[in-house]
Amino acid sequence: MLLYIAMPTAQQSFLPDANNFRTVARALTVVENDLPGAAELLQNLDLSKQVPVIGITGPPGAGKSTLVNALITELCTGGKKVAVLAIDPTSPFNYGSLLGDRIRMASHFNHPDVFIRSLATRGSLGGLSAKTIEMSDVLRASGFDYVLIETVGVGQSEMEIAGLADITLLVLVPESGDEIQNIKSGIMEIADVFVVNKADREGADAYYNSLKKILHHRANILPVYKAVASQNKGITEIAEYIKLVPKRFNHRREFLQAEKAYRLIQQKRMANVDKKKLQQEIAQAMQMPGFNLYRFLSPQPPKGEAGG
Repeated sequence: MLLYIAMPTAQQSFLPDANNFRTVARALTVVENDLPGAAELLQNLDLSKQVPVIGITGPPGAGKSTLVNALITELCTGGKKVAVLAIDPTSPFNYGSLLGDRIRMASHFNHPDVFIRSLATRGSLGGLSAKTIEMSDVLRASGFDYVLIETVGVGQSEMEIAGLADITLLVLVPESGDEIQNIKSGIMEIADVFVVNKADREGADAYYNSLKKILHHRANILPVYKAVASQNKGITEIAEYIKLVPKRFNHRREFLQAEKAYRLIQQKRMANVDKKKLQQEIAQAMQMPGFNLYRFLSPQPPKGEAGG
């Protein structure tokens, strides 16, 4: 007698569950690399649960990773599960990336309630790969209580995080410079919470007070916190603010969904563009006399001229 064993569908095979990190890791790999079953998996995600996505951004050296590390400890209390996507920059020259999650958050890497995954920017100038959207939704549907996204810290172009996160924490340090110039820059406009980290340094109090005064003149007064993440000082207050995020949901849900849709459409339209191949083709075309990038990109050369 033959015993028939039904093979699981792609959806069943990769269904992510926060109680089984292997299923989460596998689902993320399928989505990140567009493996068979990725589209089906995404379309069948249960995104009805309101899981806050917290973006953490700021200039290089502000201590974002240290802050994330400290926040994990606070958010994991009471059996809560935390997922972290740590975005690492991709080299525009060799396309390599140092995925440093094990280095930066080593103290939590084996914690049973903490899932950490590194993700390369894959050439995205804004510091966020379009895959970040899909992977954060996989984590939301997996049953985590909080999803933290730490960005690469490349400056104003990180405004993309505003289209993904429910709230965005901007991490600054006393040496961040002229507060007036900062407040005018785009990266300051996307923040929901300001954290002056390394507040034990000289000038921290003056910087903190100046920042509060400037923000006080805005229509919506935003919270400003002082912290010394390396010593776990000021972290509890920030974590308490994050815990209240679900109660403030829906104030910009339509905006977030529209931004995510735009990024996903953009990704699909560009899916057939191989950046490495494009670089090789341009390198060859540049050897020809009179190279013109716009003629090279033109689908049809102008009348009487050869294409690039």
